Amino acid sequence: MQASMYTLSAPMFTRMLTNLSVILDKAAAHAAARQIDPLVLMGARLCPDMLPMSRQVQIACDFAKGSVARLCGEEPPKWEDTEASLADLQGRIARTIAFVQGFDTARFAGADERVVELKIRGETVHISGLDYLTKMALPNFFFHVTTAYDLLRRDGVEIGKRDFIGPA
Repeated sequence: MQASMYTLSAPMFTRMLTNLSVILDKAAAHAAARQIDPLVLMGARLCPDMLPMSRQVQIACDFAKGSVARLCGEEPPKWEDTEASLADLQGRIARTIAFVQGFDTARFAGADERVVELKIRGETVHISGLDYLTKMALPNFFFHVTTAYDLLRRDGVEIGKRDFIGPA
């Protein structure tokens, strides 16, 4: 059986965002148990020029919603980056999952060959749906989910590989 563009995108985004939500629950519990201001976790960075953990979650959500919309030939919704708490980030994840789950297999017909148009650093780029998903969307999505995970792990949140990968 050949994998479809739907199978490679929407369920994967949903699964990993669900796992990220569980990780954020553990981060909130960690902060409460140790009397740490959750804003410390949200602002965590590995180095000064890096985006904070909260922004990593926002960008992961943006890649998930943007990818499914673009692959289906639609304009992705624009959401303000106003999340100011772990609960707000959870809300963004839930909203993203709901958006992604609104796309069924049929809407992905022709997505592998559909031309995706992107603005990157002021330049317009045209790329096939397959190349967009495999060379841009998924790598960027996983980069930001992994970075959020790593920042929380570094700050002592008791999470591991099973939390990242999720249940079998």
